[in-house]
Amino acid sequence: MSQMRAVLIKGEKGPVENLYLGTAPKPAPADGQVLVKIKAFGLNRMDIAQREGLYPPPAGSSSILGVEFSGTVAELGPGAAGWQVGDEVLGLAGGGAYAEYIVVQQTHLMKKPSNLSWVEAASIPEAFLTAYQALVLIGDVKKGDDVLIHAGASGVGIAAIQLARQYEAKTVTATASTQEKLDGLLRIPLGATHVVNYKTQDFAEEVKKTTNGKGVDVIIDFVGQSHWKQNIDSLAVDGRMTLLSFLSGPIVPEFNIFPLLFKRLRIQGSALRSRSISYQTDLISRFNSDVLEKISGEQGKGPIRTYIHKVYPWTEIQDAHRCMAANTNSGKLIVEVV
Repeated sequence: MSQMRAVLIKGEKGPVENLYLGTAPKPAPADGQVLVKIKAFGLNRMDIAQREGLYPPPAGSSSILGVEFSGTVAELGPGAAGWQVGDEVLGLAGGGAYAEYIVVQQTHLMKKPSNLSWVEAASIPEAFLTAYQALVLIGDVKKGDDVLIHAGASGVGIAAIQLARQYEAKTVTATASTQEKLDGLLRIPLGATHVVNYKTQDFAEEVKKTTNGKGVDVIIDFVGQSHWKQNIDSLAVDGRMTLLSFLSGPIVPEFNIFPLLFKRLRIQGSALRSRSISYQTDLISRFNSDVLEKISGEQGKGPIRTYIHKVYPWTEIQDAHRCMAANTNSGKLIVEVV
């Protein structure tokens, strides 16, 4: 069996120091699959959880880290259609992107827009698909809605802010922990209309001021426990909240459920990686039709832009993970296969 280079984990799980560049069997595409030679891949916080043994990949997926990438089609499996060897693509996977090659379903690839670099293209799949799913499919954002997005400087946060503006939300309030991050979110072309430092301000009180006491119609939250009561307080009547993670913890003590009934709230948890192939296929197809061609690089002219915090060669994968864990980035962290 032929080999490829890949980022592996000593002992299969552990601290950042266990990441190393080694060799692994090169995958072969099965029926309806495509082999892609990877140019760049994106980092996501789930990678840390998987590295630590807390978030195993879905059944049938590679145990190698990484769920988003850009690259060129290298080989078609039996029955694969719609692609040719040499096509430039970006894609979503259940795992395996920290590698020289990856096998994915033919439906989980998108044509790379010519205006995007490999690095910019690799920043799109997980962040923008997660934001699109949370905001549009689940949050049902509409023209004139007021929106609150937590972790605004994260890759998903920046994508969600821009999508909310693209879908003509009336206000988009973003939270972050530093003034530098907040200022950056106000500067981007389709950036937040309002910002809140969640460490020094009560975001529920701030969105009430912004919405003249009504509250927000849609919340995208990654934080969980520490934000829960303020989130419920922030929501307007018939408000919707999509919960994507619980970075502060999953347990909310002594919570009064009366507002859920009184305000007719709709709260839904969601994940993308564990969804069925058919669900992901439909999501990717809709995103490809509705959004992808509107995205350009940070210096581009598209209404929606990618924002890259830093690009690492994959020989510096440990430093990339340390940066992600420190939560100091504004925008995506991308790794190039060199």
